[in-house]
Amino acid sequence: MFEIRHANERGRAEHGWLSSRHTFSFANYYDPQQLGFSDLLVINDDRVAPGQGFGKHPHRNVEIFSYVLDGALEHKDTMGTGSIIRPGDIQLMSAGTGVAHSEFNPSAKEPVHFLQVWLATAQAGATPRYQQKTFSDAEKRGKLCLVISPEGDNGSLEILQDARVYAGLFNGEEEARLDLESDRYAYVHVARGSVTVNGIVLAEGDGARVRKEPSLSFKDGRDAEVLVFDLRNLEVSDFWS
Repeated sequence: MFEIRHANERGRAEHGWLSSRHTFSFANYYDPQQLGFSDLLVINDDRVAPGQGFGKHPHRNVEIFSYVLDGALEHKDTMGTGSIIRPGDIQLMSAGTGVAHSEFNPSAKEPVHFLQVWLATAQAGATPRYQQKTFSDAEKRGKLCLVISPEGDNGSLEILQDARVYAGLFNGEEEARLDLESDRYAYVHVARGSVTVNGIVLAEGDGARVRKEPSLSFKDGRDAEVLVFDLRNLEVSDFWS
């Protein structure tokens, strides 16, 4: 069963320097029907103007990853980590007992377009940690590349939650399939382009809650870039309670 979340249904925030779309409730956007899905709490689709960004702010007991689509994003945090995140990179921060970070567009000319995703942690009070890795287009082209998992399988980043995240690029005749265990949920987010999933066309910014499907089949992509979340059979995390 698919429950579609169309791009134009998302929450919207316009701050001049920041244009953001919220798949789930976040900040000033609140919809009691959109409080996340399973352990997936936030998908923010952010575009940040040149030389602008998010000042230092704290988080605790949440798993946060950033996925850059265009441009570059500069990260700094109170763990002493500093890095530039570019397309193909995934940065994962386990906030644990508490960490503050900033995200800034270092370019004087080009905007940055990225997704910031939050998942509930399974280990409250853990020591904060930071990971970053580049996954090439070749690893994602016409397939679903495992980029985040609890065990760090196949070179993926290691998350403190029973969740797996896949990234894929699909165009033309490229096809891929992901088998799901019978007791699992999934969420599909189309970062750009369009793709057909189990016979349903999803366009840029669209998402889908997936329940009681044995597998997901991706085909007929048009310059599509997707994230797929394999999640626990849980409607909404108690993170916000």
